[in-house]
Amino acid sequence: MTALQVAVIGVGPRGLSILQRISERAAELPPGCSLDVHLIDPGGCGQGVHPAQQPGHLLTNTVASQVTMFADGRGPSFTEWAADSGYRQFAGAFYPTGDDSGTPVGEHAYLPRRLLGAYLGWVFDRTAEGLSRHVRLVHHRDRAVDVEQTDAGRFAVRLGRGFVVLSDYLFLTTGHGRRTPTEEDRAYEEFARDNADRNPRLAYCSTPYPVGRLRRIAPGSTVAVQGFGLTAHDVISELTVGRGGAFSGSGPGMEYRASGREPRIRLFSRQCLPFSARGVNQKGITGAHQPRFFTRDSVRRLRQAALRQRGDSRLDFTDEVLPLLLREMGYAYRSAEEQRPVPPKDYELTAGDRRVLEELLDPLRGKQFTNQEAFAKFFTDHLVSDLEHAELGNATSPVKAATDVIRDTRASLREAVEFSGLTPGSHGVFNRTYVPVMNRVSFGPPRHRNHQLLALMRAGIVGLAGGPGSQVVLDPEAARFTVRTDYPDGPEIHHADALVVARLDAFHPESDRSPLIAKLLERGLVRPYSNGTFKPGGIDIDERGRPVTAAGTPLNSAWAVGYLVEGPRFYTHALPRQAMASQFTLDADMAVRDMVADINDRHDTTPEEENAGPVRTSVSVP
Repeated sequence: MTALQVAVIGVGPRGLSILQRISERAAELPPGCSLDVHLIDPGGCGQGVHPAQQPGHLLTNTVASQVTMFADGRGPSFTEWAADSGYRQFAGAFYPTGDDSGTPVGEHAYLPRRLLGAYLGWVFDRTAEGLSRHVRLVHHRDRAVDVEQTDAGRFAVRLGRGFVVLSDYLFLTTGHGRRTPTEEDRAYEEFARDNADRNPRLAYCSTPYPVGRLRRIAPGSTVAVQGFGLTAHDVISELTVGRGGAFSGSGPGMEYRASGREPRIRLFSRQCLPFSARGVNQKGITGAHQPRFFTRDSVRRLRQAALRQRGDSRLDFTDEVLPLLLREMGYAYRSAEEQRPVPPKDYELTAGDRRVLEELLDPLRGKQFTNQEAFAKFFTDHLVSDLEHAELGNATSPVKAATDVIRDTRASLREAVEFSGLTPGSHGVFNRTYVPVMNRVSFGPPRHRNHQLLALMRAGIVGLAGGPGSQVVLDPEAARFTVRTDYPDGPEIHHADALVVARLDAFHPESDRSPLIAKLLERGLVRPYSNGTFKPGGIDIDERGRPVTAAGTPLNSAWAVGYLVEGPRFYTHALPRQAMASQFTLDADMAVRDMVADINDRHDTTPEEENAGPVRTSVSVP
């Protein structure tokens, strides 16, 4: 029997999905063939950035009933697993009681991320236990730091402790990365270090993860948090509930009881706009808006027309794609407003509908604020209004029906954007301008997170450090960070002892701090993806998911999926949804199908090989 070696580098949800597909396709291996699958990850398999040991107050951002690692329905969803495992809810917390105490885990629950880690770990265990005898697992609890291609076309994967895994096939599923320090990072770190003797509370966090690093922020100090998105909510939660504070009540009546160990939290960003809350899900577990105008076919027709007219099939997002998206959003808005499905043939985007949508996408459009007080009132009113729409639901509220279209038409966005589907200039505008807007209006936090934000503002724990256009200035005299916003009435200035950058880094291989990525680039096994002159991030791949080398050729017997290829692909973050086609699953399935097809093409079994038993190549050697 021939034993082929397979290396999977990074075993979070993406690596787990690869293993699931290997399990499903093992029956298609040729007679006498077996696989040694080497899982290379320092943590527990399946969990990735969702370790089961993280604090319980950090929540998933998707309704748990819509999350599953079994899109084909052959296993439980996240919610079903939690209920089957005996979890019950007690005042917003979840415990595995195994009895009827508390309340059941409902389909609208946003469960803690540590439970998601436990679910992913359970899925891994179930997958491992169900493997055929032709698949053997070896878990290397270490990091891959280098990959070299041998003369025989195999891969030598070097681990941090010096061991080498020789493999015939390679899957890169490394997930989120971290940037090397920028010039700004170094300046802030140097400022905090050089002035620590005059202000012991000075601290700079270029990332809040893992959230345990926020313990350096002293109680009673002032912390400026740059960002209003999901990461900012994690920071706020860690510095409040994580410090012993507690919320009581719900909705507009929610109150916060301080522990006395919190810092004063002051928020700011370039626009200083809160992320919109998710609307109550009225579409069911598998329901979604069915596009009438912004479809994959309509994007393909645009591309064909562009090729005929310009000799170039690449599109301009603002001029060609956005009108279709706005029409789709306008249609959803009008249908919800009239509480009936408007016949698509009767709908055109009117000037009035366009104005409504433009205000949803850019609430600051045409507005000026004379001072911080005026902006703070606008901020609070905007947050309250958005929550009112969220409570109405994503089918009843015209606002949430319209913004939900962005989530439900991701396949059409992928059709427009992926693999240089946009012109380089338009791709840059899309990434810098439209993606942040779409994230803010459509991929925001659960409703209760924004109710908590308002409760914390009423309690004086959280406030705004500035308004639109605010900037960080270093103040050596005060030995503090300063957030400055210029208004017509004069500048607004807030000092802070600590500065936390509350956003996830985009993955750019040239500036990533991973030794593995640096070595892959150095050896020419991968190259940064670029759309002409624009570099959105990610490594280059072909449409089968194979990395493209520095020489411009596909790297045979290797595949990359997930956040590593966010650039040639678009929106690789989302976990699969129940009974719905998932790009997450499709990418993994395509890669494993290709591997199995290659094994079958290359395999030539002889009677002697069948009788010889397993042939083991070097698994882990120093």
